[in-house]
Amino acid sequence: RLVMVVHECVESRFARAAENALLDGRADVGVHSAKDPPGEEVAGLEIVAVPGREDPADAWIGVGTSLDDVPEGARVGTVSLRRKAQLLAARPDLRVLDLNGNVDTRLRKLAEGDYDAIVLAAAGLRRLGRESEIGFRIPADRMVPAAGQGALAVQVRSGDEETAATVRAINDEVAFAQLHAERACFTRLDA
Repeated sequence: RLVMVVHECVESRFARAAENALLDGRADVGVHSAKDPPGEEVAGLEIVAVPGREDPADAWIGVGTSLDDVPEGARVGTVSLRRKAQLLAARPDLRVLDLNGNVDTRLRKLAEGDYDAIVLAAAGLRRLGRESEIGFRIPADRMVPAAGQGALAVQVRSGDEETAATVRAINDEVAFAQLHAERACFTRLDA
């Protein structure tokens, strides 16, 4: 049956579309970037597997070799409020601008000179074979990654034990535990 894959999405509407397909029986399995689904499980669905996790770091693409090396006043593109806040806390001189679109669109806008740099998830770039675009990884002590960043969450309908058992074959216990701990913290903080 249909398997919906939604990975490294910018907006939660894609996660909702996959969840709706699961709930109404159009799909048996939903695969999400683990940072996209809401902190609390959707009634009738459960995350049953998390494959091995990619690098959860945020990646800098553009001018500079470290956050400290970026030229003063550089125009940095991101759509994430988390990234905007942390960039400005680390470097108040930066001009952090909105940047929407898929990875290819964002990289094209950088190449066209609309931005001096952009910040994306290292995992998404790696999964798309674009890891060579990364100028540097931003250390977690400078920019805390989003809960679930770098992980995929595999979701099934609650009670569908046959599908859940099949999907659990790709589960990584450490990544699964990390994701559930991060989601619990995220939910507790009402983030």
